[in-house]
Amino acid sequence: MSYYFSKIIKNKSFQEVRELVTGELQKEGFGIITEINVTNTLKNKLGVDFKNYLILGACNPAFAHKAMLAEDKIGLFLPCNVVIEDDDAGGFEVSVVDPFASMAAVKNEALGALAGEVRQKVMNVIENIK
Repeated sequence: MSYYFSKIIKNKSFQEVRELVTGELQKEGFGIITEINVTNTLKNKLGVDFKNYLILGACNPAFAHKAMLAEDKIGLFLPCNVVIEDDDAGGFEVSVVDPFASMAAVKNEALGALAGEVRQKVMNVIENIK
């Protein structure tokens, strides 16, 4: 079982892909609450060059709230991370964590149903990025 869903995007700039991703996330009720520019961080902290690599922390507040009511330590698995990175063929790969896979470690049946709903939403995001 894979722990993520992904898609390769060609013929767009990094910024265009980022805008497409955030737009599709918004359509599914997610906002971006964290952003980690790994490329810049590695350059600034280690002096190394690294490919474009951006981690977006996406959160759907309604689902996050339900999950935290069902399992108070579930915040350890939040937010849903989305990665935008260079691929080897000159495009960009967009990957999103599979909530069902990440929640499988927690033995709480209430989370399984929630994870399934969130899974469909993140799959919609990946499918609709064009």
